[in-house]
Amino acid sequence: MPAVIRIDDPDDPRLADYREVRERDLVGRQGSFIAEGMVVLEKLVRAGRHPIRSVLVAEKRAAALAPLLTGLAEGVEVYAAGQAVMDAVVGFPIHRGVLAAGTRAEPDLETLLANLPPRALVMGLVGIANHDNMGGLFRNAAAFGADAVVLDADCCDPLYRKAIRVSVGAALTTPFARGGEASDLAGRLAAAGFSLVALSPGGKTDLADLMPAARTAVLFGAEGPGLPASVMERSETVRVEMAGGFDSLNVATTSGIVLHHMVATARRARRP
Repeated sequence: MPAVIRIDDPDDPRLADYREVRERDLVGRQGSFIAEGMVVLEKLVRAGRHPIRSVLVAEKRAAALAPLLTGLAEGVEVYAAGQAVMDAVVGFPIHRGVLAAGTRAEPDLETLLANLPPRALVMGLVGIANHDNMGGLFRNAAAFGADAVVLDADCCDPLYRKAIRVSVGAALTTPFARGGEASDLAGRLAAAGFSLVALSPGGKTDLADLMPAARTAVLFGAEGPGLPASVMERSETVRVEMAGGFDSLNVATTSGIVLHHMVATARRARRP
């Protein structure tokens, strides 16, 4: 386990990554991110997808975190501070008492797609601007075993602190990449051999009748505008039947329903 460095001065320059967390979240972190909470830190350490710069914990939590901290890479510093010092550094009461600063290391889209297996399920996101929805989408992708998530240029950041927290760390464990504008993203997925499935209340195919291809990309748009026509035209459009003509589901809820269907249907098809 790395040595725990006690810090008593909230102005200590070693804590620069953690200073005024909310304000830094809003202006952007230029290649870095903050992970919050013990469960999220565990996902970050175990996955090893993004390098960890340092860890900051409330001193009362340090002993309990020892087994997890032994998994940190050599050279990662662990700082411990009293609750008052920690609150002063981050700018608000940090009840979870566990923060980590990481460096982003997501691949480009071509590299991500090239490394996927012959049978692969990808979630494609277009115009998702709400961090709660983004976190929920990544949580469902991880829960149902999606191989990767791809995002268009208008999606918000999966490594925004709130999105990571809502995803319960799945944004740190599930491979993802950006792919430009929505139509370009769809074209690059198709060129990589993926059948495109676009979710829409007006979809031609009922989800219950959908048979996934070996390589399928399931595309979800923002609530309200949905997916652009240029994407719908090159995809198989699918709807989730709802009672009484109701046609509105939260996008994260929809993704859970659809991914479960895709995985369960593929599993049944492979049974002897």
